[in-house]
Amino acid sequence: MASGEQAIPIAKELAAAGCLLLQYRNKSGNARVMLEQARELKKNLGSSVRLIMNDRVDLCLAADFDGVHVGQEDLSPEAARRIIGPDRWLGVSTHNPEQLLEADLTSADYLAIGPVFATSSKEKPDPIVGLDGVRRARTLTRKPLVAIGGITRANAASVIEAGADSVAVISDLLREPRKSAEEFFRILR
Repeated sequence: MASGEQAIPIAKELAAAGCLLLQYRNKSGNARVMLEQARELKKNLGSSVRLIMNDRVDLCLAADFDGVHVGQEDLSPEAARRIIGPDRWLGVSTHNPEQLLEADLTSADYLAIGPVFATSSKEKPDPIVGLDGVRRARTLTRKPLVAIGGITRANAASVIEAGADSVAVISDLLREPRKSAEEFFRILR
């Protein structure tokens, strides 16, 4: 999700295109600004989409988001679950089979695997897992599996065919959000 003033118009376009789940991801903002932006997203989108807060359990609750997504360096999944309770969604990022197996034992509602392809959304990305990493991950969990990292319209179908239930996308949605999202849906149906 884009930051600042761009976030709300982009989120509205994505919701209008049929996206049902959006993650607010701001790795460098200060908490006050992030909370203001998150509350604006919630106000503007209401219940038209599920909103997931990246990393920050406190902001998830303060903005009344639908869930939180934690990474390997964040609060543990079980600590996050104790804070958010049983009704909000909990997602966990994983980058190898060992992490996925460990996350599968938690109360996480879904697991992410990646980066599947090269990505520019992280300063220090984990090693690429490729389509074989998605295939392997699929054999290790029955939980919904989200492929992350470098997903585009050109490669999304191959990721689903490899076993992912859904894809997380950043850069390939930003230029023309509604049109791009609609094309993703056409490709993935």
